[in-house]
Amino acid sequence: MSSSIRLKTRTNAGVTTVRAIIRHPMETGFRIDNETAEIVPAHYINRVILKHKGNVVMSCDWSRAISKNPYLSFMFKGAKAGDKLELIWNDNKNNTDSIETLIE
Repeated sequence: MSSSIRLKTRTNAGVTTVRAIIRHPMETGFRIDNETAEIVPAHYINRVILKHKGNVVMSCDWSRAISKNPYLSFMFKGAKAGDKLELIWNDNKNNTDSIETLIE
């Protein structure tokens, strides 16, 4: 199975930019299914963590207010080309995915 995460990095002048897209339905638990008229159960990412060489450099708690297939972008200092990055997410149904890459 392929990863649900697409992760790209770029380092310029000592600042690394990380961009990720995560394939996930991000259901709020408030939407009503048009075919069944039932409420679609909540299913959303609630934690995203990014590690640089094993150390957490970014952690965020999400809720049902994030859109389907969320896009995440941020910058941090202290990395260089060839360093290892790992992005991990967990959702409210105890699903998880992660991806490792080397910084470009």
